[in-house]
Amino acid sequence: MTTTAPTQNGARELGAWIRRFQPAEQAAVRLVCLPHAGGAATYYFPVAKALAPAIDVLAVQYPGRQDRRTEPVIEDVRALADRITAELLPWTDRPLALFGHSMGALVGYEVARRLEAAGTAPLGLFASGRRAPSTVREESVHRRDDQGIVSALRELSGTGDEVLGDADLLGMVLTSVRGDYKAVETYRADDGPVLNCPVEVLTGDSDGMTSPEENRAWERHTTGECRVTEFPGGHFYLVDQAPAVLATIRERTSAWAAAAPQHP
Repeated sequence: MTTTAPTQNGARELGAWIRRFQPAEQAAVRLVCLPHAGGAATYYFPVAKALAPAIDVLAVQYPGRQDRRTEPVIEDVRALADRITAELLPWTDRPLALFGHSMGALVGYEVARRLEAAGTAPLGLFASGRRAPSTVREESVHRRDDQGIVSALRELSGTGDEVLGDADLLGMVLTSVRGDYKAVETYRADDGPVLNCPVEVLTGDSDGMTSPEENRAWERHTTGECRVTEFPGGHFYLVDQAPAVLATIRERTSAWAAAAPQHP
């Protein structure tokens, strides 16, 4: 891609990490979207189209998938957050909000902590389809054989049958899925500083990957406002509920921006 990322001293070539499907040059804020386990930046292409021109959407492309499939998967949430934060710093000429689904919510939390530590606090974090970092379930999907991982994907209904039924396509995604599951399942929250920015927890009312108590536990991870918004559906509720989810993003992002100190 040839899009450039603005900086205080000019512009640099966009690297492998960031996708900007619908540049919104006049937008007052940016939304950084972080994919779920096995997911890719293209998952957020419709989001970028829907939110432009009011919000400039950046989608993160993790290593090990699509055009980065030859790169090793990063199997540690914190290491992944370190790399993403470094790539996002040149984009902080405008206020950023973060949206992460499932694994992306954990990555978003760690990225938000790093941005705050760097003095570029995000407007807020949308934590979708993921229980709070401090709530732990002992899980070991990443240790299953290939068929076991396919079964897990079918249960979540987040990977299309065209992929699960095609041996070649399946072979291309299983490595990244396994590595991502390992990153999530071995992650444990540390005792470092919590966030100061608000957190909006988005969840499906029948999502077995989290519970009302685990959703409310996000309150432990910020000194800012923490709200839980529930939608009909399971783990990938945001597919069928896209209009309502997008409306929530618009409303909360606008409110956060209005309440935030003036961006330099």
